[in-house]
Amino acid sequence: MKKTHKIIYWIATIWLALGMTSTGIVQLMKLKEEADMMAHLGYPVYFLTIIGVWKILGVLAILMPKFPLLKEWAYAGFFFTMSGAVFSHIALGDSPKEFFGPVLLLVLIVLSWYFRPAERRTISVT
Repeated sequence: MKKTHKIIYWIATIWLALGMTSTGIVQLMKLKEEADMMAHLGYPVYFLTIIGVWKILGVLAILMPKFPLLKEWAYAGFFFTMSGAVFSHIALGDSPKEFFGPVLLLVLIVLSWYFRPAERRTISVT
């Protein structure tokens, strides 16, 4: 693996982990702003608990060594969650400011997934 790829991977992965952990914690705390946003998007408030738990478990999966298939599932779950958030905001006509966070996390998900080392992949690509 090239050194630049490794640097890109770790920068993207650390920022992704921080973003998912912080939003997961906020969702588990069910802060008023988060509950209001879920209501605005038309989702039940209990989704905050589900999404918060899965985000934190996903962060653990992408950071721990080995278990490449579990990492693929975590990346997929992150992608589905964040793309769903973006499309939910767009469907309601929200301004780009409202879905900037999920778009940024989507970019980090793709970068982290694309630049991950061979030992973190399900199939080694040479």
